[in-house]
Amino acid sequence: KFAFEFARKYGRKRVTAIHKANIMKLGDGLFLDSTRRVARDYTDITYDERIVDAACMHLVIAPEKFDVLLLPNLYGDIVSDLCAGLVGGLGVVPGANLGEDVAVFEAVHGSAPDIALKNLANPTALLLSALMMLDHIGEREASARIRAALDAVLEEGSVRTHDLGGRASTTEFTEAICRQLEL
Repeated sequence: KFAFEFARKYGRKRVTAIHKANIMKLGDGLFLDSTRRVARDYTDITYDERIVDAACMHLVIAPEKFDVLLLPNLYGDIVSDLCAGLVGGLGVVPGANLGEDVAVFEAVHGSAPDIALKNLANPTALLLSALMMLDHIGEREASARIRAALDAVLEEGSVRTHDLGGRASTTEFTEAICRQLEL
């Protein structure tokens, strides 16, 4: 129900359930049965289903055909990493865990202990997570302003962290965003 309510709230048109019910007949079968029951109450939103391996292929070939994805946890972990690879890696992917009463926003990559305290991390994922939080609490103007500064830095391209093919430190990248905010 949450996926359909989310789609409706944000003007999304399609919810796709991702599963492996052809093999995982009981667990994923229950997931699909439950999803189909809920989908009947949301006739304004197109509902479809994809087997997880086919969904991964279609995400690579034609990601624009998807809108809201509804997945059990395991497939969600796998598919989110696949999608991160499509857009530049884990350093640029925000994350949100949305519940009815609580929301948690975090970078998808977690703590990245291999580069901790080295001033090498790309702050984009964390910043985008914070922007999703601002949108969630209704601070859309502030979010849009910061997002525009981030976009300007990324589009200009001279200040990039190591994971994006550049040499900038976390601090240098952050300072470039701050300079854009001052314009």
